[in-house]
Amino acid sequence: MGMTELVLSLSIPGVPALLVGVGVYELRRQKRGKGQGTPLSATYINEFTAIFYGSKRTELDNRASMSMMREEDAQGAPPFGVDLERGVVVLRPDKPEP
Repeated sequence: MGMTELVLSLSIPGVPALLVGVGVYELRRQKRGKGQGTPLSATYINEFTAIFYGSKRTELDNRASMSMMREEDAQGAPPFGVDLERGVVVLRPDKPEP
């Protein structure tokens, strides 16, 4: 068995073991209040899973594209004083800029 085969045979079980170690470190860091944002281990687990499952790559791409989209108001009514049930509209004039 050559060096290349040895490295490749240890890489598949080695990467998840490394990810577990990084995850434990991040959990301890988060409990101390220093962790912010998406954990590094979650990102690597998603990418590692995407290697073996093609549908995971599609899910990650969809999630990335959805995070780039603008959020619209769900009700469809303008955010200023419109009460459709009572039929009342409140208009406020713009304040002049100094």
